[in-house]
Amino acid sequence: MEYLDLKPFEQFIISRNLVPEKYRPYYLGWVRRFLQSGFAAQDLRERDALTCFTDQLERDDAVEEWQVEQAKKSVELYLHVYLREQGSGLSADGGAPAARGRQDAGGTEMADAEALDEMRKLLRLRHYSYKSEKLYLDWAARYLKYAESKRLIWDAAGSVRSFLSHLALDRNVASSTQNQAFNALIFLFRETLGRDLAEIGAVRARRGRKLPVVLSADEVRRLLEQVEGTHALMLRLTYGGGLRVSETIRLRVKDLDFENDLLFVRSGKGDKDRATLLPHSLHEELKAHLDRVKDLHDMDLAKGFGEVFLPGALDKKYPQAPREFKWQYVFPARNLSVDPRSGKARRHHVSEKVMQHALSKAVKAAEIYKHVTVHTLRHSFATHLLMSGTNIREVQELLGHKSLETTMIYTHVVKEMSAKPKSPLDML
Repeated sequence: MEYLDLKPFEQFIISRNLVPEKYRPYYLGWVRRFLQSGFAAQDLRERDALTCFTDQLERDDAVEEWQVEQAKKSVELYLHVYLREQGSGLSADGGAPAARGRQDAGGTEMADAEALDEMRKLLRLRHYSYKSEKLYLDWAARYLKYAESKRLIWDAAGSVRSFLSHLALDRNVASSTQNQAFNALIFLFRETLGRDLAEIGAVRARRGRKLPVVLSADEVRRLLEQVEGTHALMLRLTYGGGLRVSETIRLRVKDLDFENDLLFVRSGKGDKDRATLLPHSLHEELKAHLDRVKDLHDMDLAKGFGEVFLPGALDKKYPQAPREFKWQYVFPARNLSVDPRSGKARRHHVSEKVMQHALSKAVKAAEIYKHVTVHTLRHSFATHLLMSGTNIREVQELLGHKSLETTMIYTHVVKEMSAKPKSPLDML
């Protein structure tokens, strides 16, 4: 098999400090495997070629889940950062992604790439998070691929109904997953194409009432005792403020109000701001942590970096803000990385997986046999507040729930935990 010279790509990631030294051989190996896989040589768009490649890896029993994620990051770095900076797409060996046309209701040809690009622009204009952007575009691409494979008219309500029913009946997805797909397609049709979908009437995945998993106060204490350092600080802050995992990792220095014991969540779920509790017991530890973050930021500035991503167009309104310490993330990533939207090398916040992995180890060490995720700490925060007598309206504000009905679910948990009937077996 012909050898592929990836030396220029290797020098690129070294010069930008994009990949830790010990992982560089693996990144190069995955990119080489992708280019030799055959998918890069087919008439596929970059996204479709990458999807086919990762699907192939997922079916390979010798490749573990974490390796698939590493391979995906490697190829994305090569395609979306390196090649684009070099001013080229896939080479002749890698196929030039030709946009395939589709016919809309009026007979006008609409290219897949054009529709998805317009959808991406609108998602950014509406200030959707990068994670939501990727999720919506992925569902839209999967729908278009499904419609093509079934020879369906993609802009017809019946095609959308067929796809959603396929998810429920053939793929057996959860109701929340089906709703994600539905919301993405609503955005594609209503916002991008300016068309209203008629009543879909698809088979819907069933969703019964689910009570959240909640830890007792003793279980939370045992769990947190198993974690040390920054991981412990992140999990304590998550529980102490009732935060979502995404809210914890996106906290910025300016969002911590030590004087008033308040923690401000900016652009949370639904793009809403709110204030919640900053545990007084974490003040000293947090301040010491911020001193270390400040040292790291000063080092980045000295090397010509130090910029951080700002939402909206704040970096244009305040050109110096991205370098100011108050805008830096409270929990920065260990290494610099390339911003997927701007192409700039920046220090982003830590990954959600950092917290999830730390929590998983702590749950095992604490010998807790419930299905515990980081979000369980948020559920426990709300339940423990209600059990201590906090008004449910105040809990609603702290959690940032739009509807009181969403918060009411915790009253059922409190009832289960505090007013349990006695088993008749215990009365014999």
